[in-house]
Amino acid sequence: MPLTASRRSARPQKPEPAAARLTRDDWLDAAFQAAVDGGLGAVRVLVLAQVLGVTRGSFYWHFTDHAELISALIDRWHRSELAALAASKAPNGLDPVARMLQVLDQSITLTDKDRQNDRFEQALRSHAGSDAAVAELLEGIDRSRLQMLQAHYVRLTGNDDAAQELSALLYLAIVGSHQALNRPAADARMAHYLKSIIAKRLVHAIEKRPEGSKVP
Repeated sequence: MPLTASRRSARPQKPEPAAARLTRDDWLDAAFQAAVDGGLGAVRVLVLAQVLGVTRGSFYWHFTDHAELISALIDRWHRSELAALAASKAPNGLDPVARMLQVLDQSITLTDKDRQNDRFEQALRSHAGSDAAVAELLEGIDRSRLQMLQAHYVRLTGNDDAAQELSALLYLAIVGSHQALNRPAADARMAHYLKSIIAKRLVHAIEKRPEGSKVP
């Protein structure tokens, strides 16, 4: 978002030493963590400044206002998701079954980073109830994810209708797995179990159909 001349002139003329070292991404990282911990409502400039060890005035070296911070935070997440989807769609020489298993393995993990991404997305979905633009953005992400899964299922089944139904079931299974894996008691064994039963029912069961047959 371009700054007006009046906005620029309102910025501090001499940044404090700590502020001079901070980057726009430092503020976005702190905002992301705040949203993970307490939702988008917890992203407050004064609190972030305290976490980063600077005054609130230093915030304006990187953002016009709080609204621009939130917009940039959501945009960064959106661009990251689009990049991940593009990578998932790209052909990599694997046969359809191996590719589906790879997508499933990448979709259900238990790293701290993945848990944080899940919680941030949950925060966005909560916020979408009062923000039509965010709701539309999330609908686009859901649609793109389903289209990616459907394209892989078309390769696996040769049937467009079955691929559409199976992609919906797989997406719901992945979303449910994310909910389960975000519980405190979740561990690597649970992640392995969830991936194994989803692969059994929604990949290998399709793979085992007689050669040349189509899914009804």
